[in-house]
Amino acid sequence: MPDDPARIVQIYLDEKTVVRRSPPVEHERAVAIYDLLEGNYFNVLEEDGPFNLHLSIEDDRLVFDVRSQADDPLRRFSLPTSPFRRIIKDYFAVCETYYDAIKHFGVNRIEAIDMGRRALHDEGSDQLAELLAGRVRMDTGTARRLFTLICVLHVRG
Repeated sequence: MPDDPARIVQIYLDEKTVVRRSPPVEHERAVAIYDLLEGNYFNVLEEDGPFNLHLSIEDDRLVFDVRSQADDPLRRFSLPTSPFRRIIKDYFAVCETYYDAIKHFGVNRIEAIDMGRRALHDEGSDQLAELLAGRVRMDTGTARRLFTLICVLHVRG
């Protein structure tokens, strides 16, 4: 995969709106970035990779600023954040329940909550892939990690 040009080699999150993240959110961000850079398939149609990706939220829109490995601008896509609002809200609620369950409940309850968390995560990553179809092709793992980073961008301190 390191020789495959259809991949992200650097990812940048717009940090200007972030006040402070909790340790679990910071951990999820770090793991998502690490996993994404270790292995991803991200093919921007009609562009040659590998790519640097700058993710941000501007004027209630999710912005994918795709650049060359030398950081020259290639494509810029913006998506409305509204299709993600319910999923992200539900995902945050389930994550909070999950982290609480780890402290107070047994394995069966944790596993049940985690199944719900994964289902919401899958729904969000499927939504992302659908909204980017026709502009970007990506594998499921890449869509899942990008959805995690979109959730991180929605944390406002």
